[in-house]
Amino acid sequence: MGHWLERNIVEPGKLPLLLALTAFVLTFVITRAITRLIRAGKGPFGNVKAGGLHIHHVVPGVVLVVVGGFGAVASSRNGLGAALAAIVFGIGAGLVLDEFALILHLGDVYWTEEGRKSVEVVVITAALVGLLLAGFSPFGVNDLSAGELQDRGTVIANVVANFAFSLVALSKGKARIAIFGVIVPLVGLVGAARLARPGSAWARRFYGNRPRARARAGLRAYHHDRRWSRLTRSLQDWIGGKPDRPEPVRLPGPGPGPGPGPGPGPGPDAGRR
Repeated sequence: MGHWLERNIVEPGKLPLLLALTAFVLTFVITRAITRLIRAGKGPFGNVKAGGLHIHHVVPGVVLVVVGGFGAVASSRNGLGAALAAIVFGIGAGLVLDEFALILHLGDVYWTEEGRKSVEVVVITAALVGLLLAGFSPFGVNDLSAGELQDRGTVIANVVANFAFSLVALSKGKARIAIFGVIVPLVGLVGAARLARPGSAWARRFYGNRPRARARAGLRAYHHDRRWSRLTRSLQDWIGGKPDRPEPVRLPGPGPGPGPGPGPGPGPDAGRR
């Protein structure tokens, strides 16, 4: 493990990326734990306020991202400054993306259905950064043997092929499969081979004059969403907390009438002016 870490992380200069990813994931986990305690009214935590204004943690997150980003640019590649800047940047990114939905909707949707987008973005970001971190790079590693160079070239070719399949899956309206297809082999191929979702760019381009294909695509999308939506929601609730239930719509009651009986009807001259 130590040899692999030295060979593939430290030597190619990926140590700051590892520190940033670790800080990012830990910050998200700790932040979600604290916000769930605040929501449940447990622990010594509470919302940060200044003069009655609720300061969301995206605000210090933006500051940390700016400080960490400029610090990384100003630091050497593998120095102590780069490592500290990477940690600061990872913490800031975790705070910002934890409230990604608030930025997207410009509203306090943290514990609503729209707030699930924050969890999705955090998971996808961590997966993509993990791919960059674990990927074999033929650059920056000294004294590669012919076998090592061939192995790394094979891995890179597979990643490029998976990326091409993922682009097709993305055009078919399957964003999650497209993203994870870059990371997990054959996932993008499966997404690219299956029917496109209705309304996607692929469906508009190739199903326009094929009503049977459009009908099959709509039916498959319906069954897919029905089969997997509950599992997806349960996983999101486990990671980020269950959103609040929307308040029921209250219809206005009948106004006060003139009396228990019907009022007088219109006279014979009603409507004449």
